[in-house]
Amino acid sequence: MTNSLDQYAKQYVQFEDERTRPVRDLLAAVPQTPLNTVIDLGCGPGNSTEALAARAPAAAIRGLDASADMIEAARKRLPNIRFDIVDITQWDEPGSYDLILSNAVLQWVPAHDTLFPKIVGKLAPGGHLAVQMPDNLEEPAHRLMREIAADGPWANKLKGAARTQRFDARYYYTLLSPLCSRIDVWRTTYYHPLRGGADAVVEWFKGSALRPFLAALDDSERDAFLARYRDAVALGYPALDDGTVLLPFPRLFIVATRK
Repeated sequence: MTNSLDQYAKQYVQFEDERTRPVRDLLAAVPQTPLNTVIDLGCGPGNSTEALAARAPAAAIRGLDASADMIEAARKRLPNIRFDIVDITQWDEPGSYDLILSNAVLQWVPAHDTLFPKIVGKLAPGGHLAVQMPDNLEEPAHRLMREIAADGPWANKLKGAARTQRFDARYYYTLLSPLCSRIDVWRTTYYHPLRGGADAVVEWFKGSALRPFLAALDDSERDAFLARYRDAVALGYPALDDGTVLLPFPRLFIVATRK
């Protein structure tokens, strides 16, 4: 690979406009209440935090991410905002926040049955939790990752690399109902136009879902895995006449207000 797996912020922001649109849509659904203290869980390179700052310009804002590379990129992008390296599963601050944002992060974190109530508990009464999670495990891009991972010399190395948690709106509504006075849950499929055909699709996922697979492989294995994946993607996502691929990307959104 040409870029280090330890420095994937640059990879992630190759498609920044496409990745940031969902968080703007998410924040647009947050009720118009005063926001004084807000936090971005899994802030990445700061694109979601920037959207958060536009939504709550007078608020005290923080960003947390487990990746030092992402935090470094976020600090360069937004030097006036505090960013800290923190694993969400280890986040033990008491709160209380008027808004907790988490954009395209909690899909990587296990035990939502305890995680979501814990996060809601860090909200002030009347505070809001705003979450967006990719909900695309049944899409060809993910199915092909799993199939190629299981069918190759790397199969043992890649056991457990695939994300398997699927999301059901009814589950989150039921989970949050005892804690929240208002819950808004919806699912949207974006069709991202990617110029460059199969190569562009591979580049997109190298900044997100492919990372656990590639991190477990050595350089030659990564090259072989990506070559097979690229060929499979070319069949799964036929390009339009101008070479553009419309990448379907379903996402689940939750906006919940604490009682």
